[in-house]
Amino acid sequence: MKYKDYYAQLGVPRDASLDLIKKAYRKLARQHHPDVSKAPDSEEKFKAAAEAYATLKNPEKRAAYDQLGTRPAGEDFSPPPQWASSFGADGGGSGDIDLADLLAAMGRGHGLPIPAHGRDYETDARIQVEDAYRGTTLKLDLADAGGGRLLEVTIPPGVSEGQKLRLRGKGGKGRNGGTDGDIYLHITLMPHPVFRVDRHDLYFDLALTPWEAALGAELKVPTLDGPVMLTVPPSTRSGRKLRLRGRGLPDGKGERGNLYASIQIDVPAVLTERERDLFSQLAQASHFNPRLPDTKETSHGSETG
Repeated sequence: MKYKDYYAQLGVPRDASLDLIKKAYRKLARQHHPDVSKAPDSEEKFKAAAEAYATLKNPEKRAAYDQLGTRPAGEDFSPPPQWASSFGADGGGSGDIDLADLLAAMGRGHGLPIPAHGRDYETDARIQVEDAYRGTTLKLDLADAGGGRLLEVTIPPGVSEGQKLRLRGKGGKGRNGGTDGDIYLHITLMPHPVFRVDRHDLYFDLALTPWEAALGAELKVPTLDGPVMLTVPPSTRSGRKLRLRGRGLPDGKGERGNLYASIQIDVPAVLTERERDLFSQLAQASHFNPRLPDTKETSHGSETG
């Protein structure tokens, strides 16, 4: 028996919806209908599209076809034993019949048990940033035909916002020898009080006093590993980002993203008399004017750690 790739014949992916399959078939049927197309192979392509559509539009036939797996089109193969024995009850042998005939026989009362893939589940998994860093275990309450079950799921370190995790075989039970379904977890990272997440990089705001920004400083800053010392270079401007290499989230491949301190320069809400006097002296002594373009630095960042 020759394998026929019905999905490829219609030009749709294997997980295509029924609507997409219908649209693809109608397009091909109009394109290759013998009354419309004069191409020498139009009738052959028209029949191939019709054969593929006849199988994929039928849920039971499609499930049975999917159980054959994927292989190159035209490759010789033998169907599962229960298929051949059920079809052979009518005197036919699987070696000299067509795949389309075998699938069509399922709809004519041959008593063939159709393997059916178990139900797939999709659910959101909301986790903390620390969980994405260290990994965690979630308990999922799934409602299924059996009335519901509690499932413990391990979330590995290195997951990122929007990632979809597939738990193979953890979904609904397959029928008639079909494979068990899967569970798809859509990862969502909850807002963090300190860090902002950009895939595997982390950002946080670091407030500096004017003198720390001008003179430089050694400051203790937060990371997921605990506080570390950060060197703030002299003449650090507001908006500059200081990088702590490898202090971000793991990427699942043995590496980690970076942590960036976004500089914001702050001033006292209320000045003491002494502070006001010192700022006044600085204003008189300094020729710095940030509104003049020739006083701007061209550097926009620094690498630290």
